[in-house]
Amino acid sequence: MIRTHSLTRRFGDLVAVDSLDLEVRRGEIFGLVGPDGAGKTTTLRLLCGLMTPSAGEVWVAGHDVARRPGAVRDSIGYMAQRFGLYVDLTVDENMAFYADLYGLPRGEREELAVRLLRMTRMEPFRRRLAGQLSGGMKQKLGLMCALLHRPQVLFLDEPTNGVDPLSRRDFWIILHQLVEDGMTVFITTAYLDEAERTNRVGLMHRGRLIACDTPEALRRLAPGEASLEDVFIALIRRTQNAGH
Repeated sequence: MIRTHSLTRRFGDLVAVDSLDLEVRRGEIFGLVGPDGAGKTTTLRLLCGLMTPSAGEVWVAGHDVARRPGAVRDSIGYMAQRFGLYVDLTVDENMAFYADLYGLPRGEREELAVRLLRMTRMEPFRRRLAGQLSGGMKQKLGLMCALLHRPQVLFLDEPTNGVDPLSRRDFWIILHQLVEDGMTVFITTAYLDEAERTNRVGLMHRGRLIACDTPEALRRLAPGEASLEDVFIALIRRTQNAGH
């Protein structure tokens, strides 16, 4: 569902994404993890067609992102780090607004909205202003709006950053439900424990993908380490030492 070849993005002398080769399969949750400044968000924006690469190629849902950006946009859902919905509209009104943007028929949008509200347990809050929702509820609302047009691939940029642990757990339950329905999820996260919940995870450091595999396989790269976080720290140190 996602494939890149030598994907590169430069900002002057800074190489934010450095010759990235990556494949993400249909129906999996792929997690991209790394420290601040590693290139995670830039990578996500390149995959969504929100940023032009300096070099390399990207395909999403079978479409060349550079040549068919409209087809890519129709095939994906995207949630940015910051809450981007309208705080002076209710949950229902925000969803209706995005349904209008996607051109969803009236009958279809109501049926889908009811299913999404039930899945996220947001039914009691349909008439609450978005600005009065908790952080976790705002993220659920953002997710529902991103799913209204039934995308094949869902891109999430650190969606649980700053969200309470209970809401984080609920969010991941929803993601696994989506994958069971056949969706592909690409998520960036700063939480190493969340990487354990993915099917495969990639570790970025200074714009380069230094490891990519299942959480279980990655643990074997640093025998004796207690957690995936310890493994990632060990791999980053190896990379830094090799650079010296």
